[in-house]
Amino acid sequence: MALAPSESLEWSLTVPSVQELAIQKLDKVPLRYVRDDLGQTTPSNPSLRVPLIDMNKLVNPEFREKELQKLRFACQEWGVFQIINHGVLDESLSKMRQQVQEFFDLPLQEKKRWAQKPGSLEGYGQAFVTSEEQKLEWNDMIFLKTLPLQDRSLNFWPENPQEFRKTLESYSEDMRNVAVSIVRFITMGLGLEAQKFGDTYKEGMYQIRMNCYPPCPEPERVIGLNPHADISGITLLLECGDMPGLQVLKDEHWVNVEPVNGAMVVNLGHVMEIISNGNYKAPDHRAVVNNSKQRLSIVTFCYPNSSVDIGPAEKLIKPGSPPVYKTLTNAEYFHSFNNRKLEDSFIDSLKI
Repeated sequence: MALAPSESLEWSLTVPSVQELAIQKLDKVPLRYVRDDLGQTTPSNPSLRVPLIDMNKLVNPEFREKELQKLRFACQEWGVFQIINHGVLDESLSKMRQQVQEFFDLPLQEKKRWAQKPGSLEGYGQAFVTSEEQKLEWNDMIFLKTLPLQDRSLNFWPENPQEFRKTLESYSEDMRNVAVSIVRFITMGLGLEAQKFGDTYKEGMYQIRMNCYPPCPEPERVIGLNPHADISGITLLLECGDMPGLQVLKDEHWVNVEPVNGAMVVNLGHVMEIISNGNYKAPDHRAVVNNSKQRLSIVTFCYPNSSVDIGPAEKLIKPGSPPVYKTLTNAEYFHSFNNRKLEDSFIDSLKI
């Protein structure tokens, strides 16, 4: 059933700023944020570690096969890994972190100059709030479409801090280069034409969400970001500090993704799960918060070129391995996502 326009996932209702709530030094969180239905938010198995992949070894023929095996394992068993030696200069990452910090440090009225408007998820606010009764997440965000150039809505791009736009433009290009490279190796692990699949991300779509998770007086009773899997091809996450908060579901246990100096987190999205015909999985993940320290993160959603159909790779379809998912055009894929009920499983709706 299609959603009423007010319930479409393409825009969000206006809600209070969580940063402003945190400034008030409340003893208890407002009821609308209380999520006693979530169960335990501390990770169950602290000894588990998300796989770490070295891009230098993937590009070096001498070490490639062994590192490719590690990558294949990470994609099949976890759906998430961290990469080091990704080729992005520390200076570029530091600049982006600084601009995001400075943006969220602005007074509320200044941040509201770039607030979301009806009909769009872009801008400053929160995502996917479709009703006044809905439980809220303990975060503020700004969401921007950065590539291709024609997708940009610059009226949502902050002009304060002064270097924000310029830094975001440069960072987007860096993320595109990382995505093209890592997608080649992810698809190489499936025995597919790595160059061909990587190239679809050269003219792909890139959207960046910057998150602020303020300290919370009752962190165990709220969620920073609800459990979900991404609909992207891959997602690249950059932490802005050393405070853990991202958790991934592994064998029915939530596992902390501990920040690693110089690393970026890569998780697979549903596009990659579909291309792999279910060999790789887009993992459920969530964000938890703490009572002492703000956490900032920068998340880049990477998609193939909009002219590319989204379906299982032909090479993976053979006797005994029928297609698990439908093949959709890019437009059909996003229409299905944006017009579903929030609680429905998107990936299940795409199965044959």
